[in-house]
Amino acid sequence: MSYADKVFIDMCRDILENGCSTEGEKVRPKWEDGSYAYTIKRFGVVNRYDLRKEFPVITLRKTAIKSATDEMLWIWQKKSNRVSELGSHIWDAWADENGTIGKAYGYQMGVKHQYKEGMMDQVDRVIYDLKNNPFSRRIMTNMYVHQDLHEMRLYPCAYSMTFNVTQRKGEERLTLNAVLNQRSQDVLTANNWNVAQYAVLVHMLAQVCDMNVGELMHVIADAHIYDRHVELVKELIERPVYDAPTFWLNPDVKDFYEFTKDDVKLIDYKFGEQITIPVAV
Repeated sequence: MSYADKVFIDMCRDILENGCSTEGEKVRPKWEDGSYAYTIKRFGVVNRYDLRKEFPVITLRKTAIKSATDEMLWIWQKKSNRVSELGSHIWDAWADENGTIGKAYGYQMGVKHQYKEGMMDQVDRVIYDLKNNPFSRRIMTNMYVHQDLHEMRLYPCAYSMTFNVTQRKGEERLTLNAVLNQRSQDVLTANNWNVAQYAVLVHMLAQVCDMNVGELMHVIADAHIYDRHVELVKELIERPVYDAPTFWLNPDVKDFYEFTKDDVKLIDYKFGEQITIPVAV
């Protein structure tokens, strides 16, 4: 069993056994047939993954690592809000008449801000500080910009990354750790997708900043299982599990902006069969 499997199974069981239902409450999401999508939810779920020990991907079903990486690079590298620039169709349902998701996600990462060192966007500032001020406690990003929320097709779910660098005893290279903050998460659809793609991000930033990877902490304010996902989750967490695969990142890439989804591989990745998951919008 991969460690990510254990975390996912324990989290799902906790939500199903100890969560509270939103049935009958005022909710925003709806199913394709127009009915409201209710959830069983838990507040304040915190999961930690030591990226040195293994890559945090579940084996219960496949997490498409290249597609997950592609979306992360769409936000962090392309800094795009245009769905046509994304390799998958996961954002199509939220696109406006211009084919964008408004001032959400990648748009915010591309906005330049004034610093004493000059104008930089959030990604470039993170890389600058990791290379020049690694022990700063101010290395973070934020896509939840209140003044622009009314122009976003969807408020950011995974909205903030906080980076923290440590020095391990006996090691010359520094260690890069990160906290992923998420206000809301559809656990079945997106949990391991988000964990895997931000683990890739930490690996990429560590490599271009000549650091070792450390821990990824995932903080979810509202971790929920949708009503039409309950039986799917119950079946999924009873499946056989396998050992975690080996993660490979192209060691020749030293510039974050040169990475592509093809620079990432999961070697000896075994997983269960896919399932069809209805998505609430």
